[in-house]
Amino acid sequence: MKNNADNTMLPEVTRRDFIKSAGIGVIAAPYIAKSAWAQTPPSDQIRHAIIGTGSMGRNHIKGFVNTKGCDLVALCDVDPQQLVKATKDLPNADKIKKYADFRELLKDKSIDSVSIASPDHWHTPIALWALMAGKHVYVEKPCSHNIRETNLLVKAAKHFNKCVQHGTQRRSNGAHMEGMKQLKNGIIGKVHTIKAIDHQHREAIGRAQAEPAPEGVNYDLWLGAAPKVPFTKNRWHYNWRWFWEYGNGDAANDGVHQIDVAVWALGDRYPKRVVSSGGQYYYNDDHQTPDTQTTIFEYDDTQIIWEMRLWTPYNLEGHDNGNVAYGTDGKMEFGRAGVVVTKGKEQIKIESPNEVEAIMPNFLTAVRENNPLKLHSPIEKGAIATNMALLANIATRIGASSLEYDPIKVNIKSPGYDAKANALLGREYRKGYELPWKG
Repeated sequence: MKNNADNTMLPEVTRRDFIKSAGIGVIAAPYIAKSAWAQTPPSDQIRHAIIGTGSMGRNHIKGFVNTKGCDLVALCDVDPQQLVKATKDLPNADKIKKYADFRELLKDKSIDSVSIASPDHWHTPIALWALMAGKHVYVEKPCSHNIRETNLLVKAAKHFNKCVQHGTQRRSNGAHMEGMKQLKNGIIGKVHTIKAIDHQHREAIGRAQAEPAPEGVNYDLWLGAAPKVPFTKNRWHYNWRWFWEYGNGDAANDGVHQIDVAVWALGDRYPKRVVSSGGQYYYNDDHQTPDTQTTIFEYDDTQIIWEMRLWTPYNLEGHDNGNVAYGTDGKMEFGRAGVVVTKGKEQIKIESPNEVEAIMPNFLTAVRENNPLKLHSPIEKGAIATNMALLANIATRIGASSLEYDPIKVNIKSPGYDAKANALLGREYRKGYELPWKG
């Protein structure tokens, strides 16, 4: 692995000119009648790479490989076994370049875009490196490990003028899009409460002993900015989410999806106050993050109530992971089964009147046209949901009665807890793994 100092100033490559054919239609937000690919010549292929090939990364592989107009040309993972698993069923696996260090991948000027499905603590650093290298970026939720990173990534997207799509895919769901339109038009009256429901039964992880990292794994690179600690299997695949140095628990895992829908319904704005409570009531193992959490995001005339439980093998109040908007004239429910309005005894199924691009094809459409305005889930909107999930964690961790966040000054006020709360807005970066771009 090369010293980080040799890579922090990757040369900014020339922006590739994405040639539009005369027949490309204008995308009418928020709906798209057809995929832009349908009117794009076959020669205009997007050369895409995926960084991180765990369970989410393999979803990216499937999604991008099956999207017309995309050539998957490179994969990267510090774990060689993950790379083998990710490519074994691909018909052109031998033609896909494999990397252990994402910085080497980013030197390939022929790559147009990357998607990032690494552990959360690498999301923003890799995204910054990619933008510096002239790539468009699809970054999984949450887009960052901490609030300062989130805000820096938003700034970088504008500075480098690249498409940065956030992996909150409900914004590319036609029924959800139509539901938001109907909500704004007053179908259930004035909305004063939105519930964001996050629940499932996640097994305990036990207590893992220190052991050598798997053969061929650059564990130091995997740790990145996080403190150097012995390898354990609980800090490895998937379970890293439950350690503060790498993830932010289920608030920033599933919770971001439900919080994002609620924030979307309120016009993508921050609350004036955050009240949160929770802890580990179920687990007694290596988990650091809560298994139970309830957060209220207060606005002037409405509120978001986010509820998270990781020990329920049943639906909360009969509802799957999703949202319920409560209005003066009825309620609107958003979930995996779709969007349903209930007004008295009447139920109305909300459907999209138009065909809508899914989030990955939508990202490629924006990349092809080199236009961030085409994105369904642009980073500036995903940033709000991410930061609100992180604020829920900060409020829970410091044990304060409430906090107020100023998104302009990037400052938290919480009487008696100011210093403790503001310290959690960022992190210390281990030497050699500092952020490559400071804005």
